[in-house]
Amino acid sequence: MTENEIGKIVVDAAITLHKELGSGLLETVYEVILARDLSDGS
Repeated sequence: MTENEIGKIVVDAAITLHKELGSGLLETVYEVILARDLSDGS
């Protein structure tokens, strides 16, 4: 897997997460949920 492919996965997951949760949460909340989503393979 290339760096570009990994980057695309991370950015896509972050965008999806933000669309689901919306804005206004602390950055750490997004970080924890994004880490969980990426480790689950979602």
